[in-house]
Amino acid sequence: MKQILRFIGSTTLMLAFTGCSPSAEKKALEQSSEEKKQGIIAYTPLTLSNPFFKVIGDNIKSEAEKNGFKTIMVDPDMDVKKQSDQFDDFISQEVTAIILVPCDRLSIGPAVKAANEKGIPVFTVDAKCAAEGVDIAGHVGTDNFQGGKLAGKAMINALGENGGKVLILDFKKANSCVLRVNGFKEIINAHNAKITSGKIEIVSELDGNGARTEGYKSTADALQAHDDLAAVFAINDPSALGAYTAIEEAKKQDQIKIIGFDGQLDGKQAIKDGKIFADPIQHPDKMGQQIVQNIIKYLAGEEFEKETLIPATLYDKSSADKDPDLK
Repeated sequence: MKQILRFIGSTTLMLAFTGCSPSAEKKALEQSSEEKKQGIIAYTPLTLSNPFFKVIGDNIKSEAEKNGFKTIMVDPDMDVKKQSDQFDDFISQEVTAIILVPCDRLSIGPAVKAANEKGIPVFTVDAKCAAEGVDIAGHVGTDNFQGGKLAGKAMINALGENGGKVLILDFKKANSCVLRVNGFKEIINAHNAKITSGKIEIVSELDGNGARTEGYKSTADALQAHDDLAAVFAINDPSALGAYTAIEEAKKQDQIKIIGFDGQLDGKQAIKDGKIFADPIQHPDKMGQQIVQNIIKYLAGEEFEKETLIPATLYDKSSADKDPDLK
């Protein structure tokens, strides 16, 4: 009897060790991982050369993978034709959902419609698609109009009672940037309506293309026409930093104040260094996470906020001096 029990016990032990062998365990985990995969989420931003969109993408990837989705992240490099071609690729790969930051809010329309016709939901993050006849399943972005108003208040603070001439570096291809300028103007116009002297005059609106190179060129052009320029409002940090380079070359950094937008690391550092006066800052990490959460709810047939706007917050020198991430 003891021998039979000993045999049964040893056989059970052998089976237990066999069941827990590394190869079997690895195979089981791989199978479990594959079963967990829910589909593919594709992301095409304005450009990945801007760190802001990379942060959104990194958070999309981490949130998607946490919920069993694969991700595809591509860079159209601000080229709407390239972005349209990427949509064709997404459609041929039968992705589950597409997250878009339009290179051109109108011209991307046909590509979005093509995805709509194939039943692939398209979501926008940061900037909206303004093309007619498209179906956008949901949007997550900054409250850009509110952020523009913060920029307007910062400009009033920067110029004080003297007021002065202001250049706006815009980017009309992006709906988000149009809203920032509109919010900025609303505050400036309301301010001017209450005073008789020291008004703030917007003397020029030039395309900064959301980039350092164009921000630099447009500011240099504006300085040729307006030697007494008092300030610049740039719709993002790259164009603000380009503006600063032009202003520094003209040796007018003590004369001209800059208000940026975004709160990228180099923008925050420029605020600490006194190159930029202030930034309404966005929260790209929250945007990336929230858009994936909305996609998951959409696919499950659950209710969600079709438009989620995250308020901007003002970041100035006092904020920068307390920021542990800065030098």
